[in-house]
Amino acid sequence: MAIADDLKKTLTDPTPLYFAAGTADLAVQQAKKVPGLIEQLRAEAPARIEAVKNTDPKAVQEKAKGKAKEAQEAVTATVAEVLGAIDAKKIGETAQDLALRGVGVAAEYAVKAKEAYDKVAEHGEQTVRAWRGEVSEEIVDIAVVVEPEAAEPVAEPAAEPAPKKAPARKAAAKKAAAEPADES
Repeated sequence: MAIADDLKKTLTDPTPLYFAAGTADLAVQQAKKVPGLIEQLRAEAPARIEAVKNTDPKAVQEKAKGKAKEAQEAVTATVAEVLGAIDAKKIGETAQDLALRGVGVAAEYAVKAKEAYDKVAEHGEQTVRAWRGEVSEEIVDIAVVVEPEAAEPVAEPAAEPAPKKAPARKAAAKKAAAEPADES
């Protein structure tokens, strides 16, 4: 029965759907930024093109040669240092140390991935509730439960009619609070 319970729990878990909804909502939010970026690029393009036209190719070539020479010297020095420090025992210890570090880093990334997944799923759940209009209903329900009852009824001004749904919700909230929760 444990397998059936696990399967049922997996198939009824809405988290992946919330993750998909959250991802879609975040994608829409990012897509809304695209027109602004296009306008920015369109405004900056003439200045960048002019800068490229005014650049001396020989100066760029000399700069590239200098950077390549520096990189070659750094690589040569590093290789010489590594080859000079080769010791079979140290290599084994270093490999073991690197493997352990790799496991730690992998575990850390797994935790971060789970946190990000949960965060996007939570965003998706809020998005779905907003799509359904449930968020505003929950806020009203919470406000009804949290608001303390007045000791004496306060007369409302005649200009404002009393809302008809609020007492019904308060009564329902009181009834729900008085009844023990059914844990199925």
